[in-house]
Amino acid sequence: MANFEAYQEYQRIEDFEEDSPPGEEDLLVHVPEGLKDSWHHIKNLDNFFTRIYHFHQKNGFACMMLSEFFELVQFLFVVTFTTFLVNCVEYDVLFANRAVNHTGPGQNPLDRNKVTLPDAILPSQQCTQSIQENSWIIFLLIMAAIFWIYRLVKVFCNVLSYWEIRQFYIKALKIRMDELCNFTWQEVQDRLISLQREQQMCIHKKELTELDIYHRILRFKNYMVAMINKSLLPVQLQLPLLGNVVFLTQSLKYNFELILFWGPGSLFQNKWNLHPKYKRSGNRLELAQQLSRVILLIGLANLLLCPFILVWQVLYAFFSYTEVIRREPGSLGARRWSLYGRLYLRHFNELDHELHGRLGRGYKPTSKYMNSFTSPLLTVLAKNMAFFSGSVLAVLIALTVYDEDVLTVQHILTAITVLGVVITLSRSFIPDEHMVWCPEQLLQCVLAHIHYMPDHWRGNANKSETRDEVAQLFQYKAVFILEELLSPIVTPFILIFVLRNKSLEIIDFFRNFTVEVVGVGDICSFAQMDIRRHGNPTWMSEGQTEASIYQQAENGKTELSLMHFTIKNPRWQPPQESSVFISHLREKVQHDAQGGPSTQLLLSEAPLCTSLQSNESGTGPENLLASVLAHPILTASGLQGRDHRFIPPSTAASAAASVLASLSTSQLAHHGSRGHPHGLLPSSVHPETTMYRSDRTFVDSMTNSDFRTGSNTLHSEFASAEMSLHAIYMHELHQQNSHPTRTSGQWQNPVPMRDLHTNPGYQAQGGLGSSSSVHTPVQLGGWQEEEEEDVEDQEINSGSTPKQGTGSSC
Repeated sequence: MANFEAYQEYQRIEDFEEDSPPGEEDLLVHVPEGLKDSWHHIKNLDNFFTRIYHFHQKNGFACMMLSEFFELVQFLFVVTFTTFLVNCVEYDVLFANRAVNHTGPGQNPLDRNKVTLPDAILPSQQCTQSIQENSWIIFLLIMAAIFWIYRLVKVFCNVLSYWEIRQFYIKALKIRMDELCNFTWQEVQDRLISLQREQQMCIHKKELTELDIYHRILRFKNYMVAMINKSLLPVQLQLPLLGNVVFLTQSLKYNFELILFWGPGSLFQNKWNLHPKYKRSGNRLELAQQLSRVILLIGLANLLLCPFILVWQVLYAFFSYTEVIRREPGSLGARRWSLYGRLYLRHFNELDHELHGRLGRGYKPTSKYMNSFTSPLLTVLAKNMAFFSGSVLAVLIALTVYDEDVLTVQHILTAITVLGVVITLSRSFIPDEHMVWCPEQLLQCVLAHIHYMPDHWRGNANKSETRDEVAQLFQYKAVFILEELLSPIVTPFILIFVLRNKSLEIIDFFRNFTVEVVGVGDICSFAQMDIRRHGNPTWMSEGQTEASIYQQAENGKTELSLMHFTIKNPRWQPPQESSVFISHLREKVQHDAQGGPSTQLLLSEAPLCTSLQSNESGTGPENLLASVLAHPILTASGLQGRDHRFIPPSTAASAAASVLASLSTSQLAHHGSRGHPHGLLPSSVHPETTMYRSDRTFVDSMTNSDFRTGSNTLHSEFASAEMSLHAIYMHELHQQNSHPTRTSGQWQNPVPMRDLHTNPGYQAQGGLGSSSSVHTPVQLGGWQEEEEEDVEDQEINSGSTPKQGTGSSC
């Protein structure tokens, strides 16, 4: 966090009554004998819910255990194969530096100069003797054996643990293993909440909410997201010549979690409670010194283990990436979301599969934005390098075609391989001369999916500084590999010389931003998504928040996280302050939609906008989102819609407001009642709504398969699109509040958020509680977004994302 020296001004955020449901503080639940089961009164619900989530995401018991088994086999293979290569291969014979005498009975004299693989492999007795004489090899093998046995025991425990989860799915949740892939996590979560009413898994609360489950699964991750948001963790380093560098690797993140959450000397006394001494401010200096010593010890341990970890990292990278680099050299030029980017862009209370899906949808527009930057000097060098390398390679290929004996020439295959790699890498730096992109519009498309963008990016999308900051979130795969290889060396120094200096700030952070919730335990107060405690006035929280500048989440994290969680969990009932904020936001959407383009006009522009933005065809929400993003460009250019009417001037915010208003339904008036979803969903999801019955434009374009799509799938698709529109709209309003002169004249009759609920005339016309609205946009219907599969990080970063026309052609 910036200006952490001012942390002394923090005051402990006291617990409020809404954190503890009335009458449940000392609740003891009587359970009839017939309902008692092994899942009643589970002591560690954090671990239990986390295993349930991982069991669902990793596709059941068989897949999980098979993965665990092959991880053991992989480790054993790497250690055994490396030992064999070091001690049991005679490289002088293999490289033909020493002749091998093959003359003898039964040997053809003409074959005496040929070297075979058995000739280069030492006999087993000699190989064993070579290993026994090397004390370092013996020591490393002992260390590897200890680690492998530890992993074996852990796998055995996981087998027992996840077998219990398997029984829980079958017996308690009534989900068979062959049907598990057909259930979404929301469905599993709904069954968990229903089961709590029958069997008191948590005895401190009568009913669990969606937020309770998220809090337990993401308890420590929410702390990590908050510390990244407040710039507390030392991941941004100022280095000579390199300037501001972001360095966060798996190893460094592991050490952060080890120190803060679950390691020896950590701040938490168990999985769900912060140690009481860290909640008191009287001994903060002593606790900071104690934490500093713990960090020092762990840093020294990392320094001692550095050679062994480095050797393992190099070996694992060699076995993992060498074949890929030889086959696809351009893969090093591909990009992936960095670990820092995943924490920076993550909402509070966002599960892994939700984050993966969102970043997966944002992969293609972000790649287009990064590819829009070209270096003329580098392009010239790459073209000439590709020419010279290609010329030499062409000659070598021609010679091998003429006479295959050329392949027997020493290092000829090496030269062909290296030249091929050089050509592929050079071409990756040569831009497509036929593609011209608008950086500002591309960055707006990126924002629609990643939801977070610093204020200084707006209007500076074509600057190299903005591009470099995006690159910190969206790094080259080659940079990722290099950082992981350097991590064993760099991590000890970051812990010893940088993190130790933040010990007092870390102690203050956990004291000031930890609250206790009945039935959940100690959580990060930011994870409550409480507008009053952590709202930001420039993010539509003016008049609703009491937070100081130090208590506010940065970049609208509280407000955007609240909207994301509300949309993803439509049955969740927010606290009073959050409900007021959501109501005010939707009221302003309805108001601003009156000055925006009609939804019918946006739909008529969809094919035109998509063709402007990409050479790929798109359907459904891709077209709709493209229309919203490109509408200001069309109005500025004076282009006419398909209805031959001039398009009135408007912004992306007003276009987004029109679409969001069209998605509003009569059931929104009942959003506060339990069991009535308050998300903006189509009637196919919630039959009681009356939307999408008159719009034949999109309904006719839908395929039959769209109508057969399950309600939960539709909910996920509509929720993702709705959140993208909200992100655009809220960022536009934030820019308006932060820089009113910049957005002057772009909004018609703006109404401040704080005045919406005090305007009775507006409430009567189109407010949330009204049954009718003056603005009646054309209903939408039938648009469907490709569902992003929940895949691992490597699959997301490979670029296998739905086709999205998000580039804007200038």
